[in-house]
Amino acid sequence: MRAWRIHPPHGVLKWVFVWMSFCFIVFKVGPPSQWRLKDATTLHSPCPPCECFCSLADPLECSKDDPAMSEEMQKDVVTMLSEEMSLQKIVANESMEHARRLVMDARKSISHYQEEAVKCNLAVETCEEARERAEAELIQERRLTALWESRAREYGWKDTKKRTTRL
Repeated sequence: MRAWRIHPPHGVLKWVFVWMSFCFIVFKVGPPSQWRLKDATTLHSPCPPCECFCSLADPLECSKDDPAMSEEMQKDVVTMLSEEMSLQKIVANESMEHARRLVMDARKSISHYQEEAVKCNLAVETCEEARERAEAELIQERRLTALWESRAREYGWKDTKKRTTRL
């Protein structure tokens, strides 16, 4: 079993070679319209082949036969500028709308955080008032304890534990 993992049986290698040979033969002998491109006219492309050979020196020469490009080149400067301005206006309006949405989201977030801050401040004030009341009650309780201790000592009570009292 372990030897099979290192060296596969010869039958498996034969089948792999047969399969690869079959695929290679089908690729080479298959129909040329599906496998090889012999002519640009046999292609089914949405664009017609370009008949001109443009040089880098004069790229406008290539566009003179293209009807869309020639129509674009026939436009006067005012028309092209007005189209450019309308496109910039559209982009600016979309940017403004996006900015408005962001500002509204920011306002909602600010409002939410302000409400949470108000709640937090009220809770802190409530806790502070409760702390002050507890501190006052503790001072009053210590005074009462000191009074009762002094009365108890008058009647002969002795404290076995040494402790310090704070007033």
